[in-house]
Amino acid sequence: MKEVKVIIWGLGAMGSGIADMLLKKKGVEIVGVVGRGAKLGTSMYDYIKTPRGDRPDVIIGTPEEVIKEGCADVVMLCTDSFTRTAFDKMKFILERKINCITSAEEMAYPQAQEPELAKQLDEIAKQNGVSVLGTGINPGLIMDLLVVVMTGCCEEVEHITARRVNSLSPFGPAVMREQGIGITVEEFKRGVETGELSGHVGFPESIRMIADAIGWKVDKIEQSMEPIVTDVDRKAPHGFAKAGDVAGCAMKGFGYVDGEIKIEMDHPQQIEPEQVGVTTGDYVIIKGNPNINLVNSPEVPGGIGTIAMCVNMIPHVINARPGLVTMIDLPVPRAIMGDMRDMISEEAKIVK
Repeated sequence: MKEVKVIIWGLGAMGSGIADMLLKKKGVEIVGVVGRGAKLGTSMYDYIKTPRGDRPDVIIGTPEEVIKEGCADVVMLCTDSFTRTAFDKMKFILERKINCITSAEEMAYPQAQEPELAKQLDEIAKQNGVSVLGTGINPGLIMDLLVVVMTGCCEEVEHITARRVNSLSPFGPAVMREQGIGITVEEFKRGVETGELSGHVGFPESIRMIADAIGWKVDKIEQSMEPIVTDVDRKAPHGFAKAGDVAGCAMKGFGYVDGEIKIEMDHPQQIEPEQVGVTTGDYVIIKGNPNINLVNSPEVPGGIGTIAMCVNMIPHVINARPGLVTMIDLPVPRAIMGDMRDMISEEAKIVK
């Protein structure tokens, strides 16, 4: 098999990080980048850390210029958080018979909030013989797939708490806006009321993924969202909050089964938490038989974690059955330390 061919759509913090990681891997080639505005017509290497060296240049173009039928094995879509806003882009990719991996948080389990769009994506992908997956560090791994894996050693599960205390500093401007970084408390409260601030995107997806995986039927999902106000000026690569303003967002989610809270999500996240003595970490707490108390501290960094999840799932998506797939449908993620081509099944090499 020739090298696995990858196109990156969106060269922000996540897309550029994916490009840098792919350039370190064996058996994979970046054959195109989709961008917009001032980036059009410029080199991918102007926006990533890896020097071009003697590699062929990759010029950023429009979707129509870059994404042609069968020209790549997979497109990495790094432009949106929501299924609805990413839908047309995914449709464009799938109709050109190319697999798609997206970092859009709602796409980790789009059945949760967009069942009709999920059904359409599944049909489009099947019609074109390709697959589409949404993944990342969260949702995609820490607060859902990892939880599901840990229930595997339980005879009974009575209650689940997934907690992630993390830093937002690695993320780009879009995430800063969604979390309300740098605005006043009053602006934050207005943004929550009007829906302009999304905060963490993915609680309904994580809750439904866990519940469906273990056989619970969720009655309803509730969420809360509070500002984290900083006492000191904090500056991240893509965000700034002065003392007295919002440096983060504390969110909680609750999944009800038969009228009882069975799944709890606890997710305070902020820029530069270390400046104010906050210790980050990831926690899976399961009340059952046996009880589980899994702790990883400090947190798995969100930036590199999301980038790695997207890259490491490439072979699994190429190998997958056509259609919409989720992290509970595919083999467990694992690092790719050898040649990526060795992880592609013989059937996928022929069929896809």
